[in-house]
Amino acid sequence: MPMYETDDIVEQKKREKRKKNLIRFIIILFLLIIAAVIYITSELWLPKLRGLGKQYTTIVNDGRLAEGNFPIEITDSEDFQLDCTGKMLCVLSDASIYFYSEEGGLIKRRQHAYANAIMDSVNDKVLLYESGGYRFSVEDRNGIIYSKTLNENIMLVRLSAEGYTAVVTSSQDYDCEITVYDRDGKKIYERKCVERVSDINFVDESKGCVISYIYAENGSLVTSVQEASFTEKNEKWTSPGLDTLGIETVGYSGGAAVIGIDACGYVDNSGNICSLYRYDGEFERGDCENGKSAVIINSYETRKYVAALFNGDGKEPIEISFDTPLVDVIVQDGLAYIMSQDSVVAYDFEGGLRSTAQISDSYKGFVRSEGYVFLKGYDTIDRINYES
Repeated sequence: MPMYETDDIVEQKKREKRKKNLIRFIIILFLLIIAAVIYITSELWLPKLRGLGKQYTTIVNDGRLAEGNFPIEITDSEDFQLDCTGKMLCVLSDASIYFYSEEGGLIKRRQHAYANAIMDSVNDKVLLYESGGYRFSVEDRNGIIYSKTLNENIMLVRLSAEGYTAVVTSSQDYDCEITVYDRDGKKIYERKCVERVSDINFVDESKGCVISYIYAENGSLVTSVQEASFTEKNEKWTSPGLDTLGIETVGYSGGAAVIGIDACGYVDNSGNICSLYRYDGEFERGDCENGKSAVIINSYETRKYVAALFNGDGKEPIEISFDTPLVDVIVQDGLAYIMSQDSVVAYDFEGGLRSTAQISDSYKGFVRSEGYVFLKGYDTIDRINYES
């Protein structure tokens, strides 16, 4: 029987331990390398993996018109405005603003006496202002929260989800001026502008805004976007001019989307232009929410009617063709709701058809609330149940 020295046994155990530690280190290193590769390449495979199992069934709504208080008839205006806030419908006519429940019952009516009145609503608040006039107000179902009469002509007013308002007015010494009021109507920010403002949109929970300016460059009108903070003097970033006349600008965490009269595009949060999509036809409507945007384009000569959906990543849009002209579009809760002359459909931003409803060709717009679509006619409002 062989004899072993104690030192030999100890050394052998040390070698075995070192070997096990080395194997364990190699395994851990291998797993870390695999994890790093998976993380680095996640943008390539993760969207496809997320798509697995998302086999949505298209919901077919019957499109049956509600009865009872519907249709709501609007008799005191040639072209009324319709919006939805909270659980209420807001209707602006030439002389009055109406608040209706979702069941069509009249909650209240107030005469406004505004010339060229414009209405907008966010959450449970409603903004009303005189385009080219001097007055605006913010109210809810309980009454007017505050109102202002200004010294300069109002060009546009925007309302934030937090109840702040940004007012763009004419100016004697500048092209225009921006004034921001908090939810109580207290002035918190002013800005003098040497170029014409086409739109303004609140960002960062109303701590700042993105502003779009229109100016001439190389013989054509372009749109530049700028982000400003209400607590800093200098702007955060300014983009070059996008080759379009911008009519709506919406900021989000990744930058801003610009919807223009003949093209739309994105800028990132450093002010760089990410994309520009030029329309092949006549721009009808556009909308944007949280970086996702949609535009509808009608080419009547070629009978080509297209909705272009943008996911906010600067890539080419998903284009969806329709058989009849497109009328209206709303982006809400991650879906694009599109009205054509014979239907209201909802698509996700991967191009999946989520829901449909057949309608008549007598409507010129719609608003969406949870469970319903309200259809705007020429002098009536109808309602259909709509699940998406």
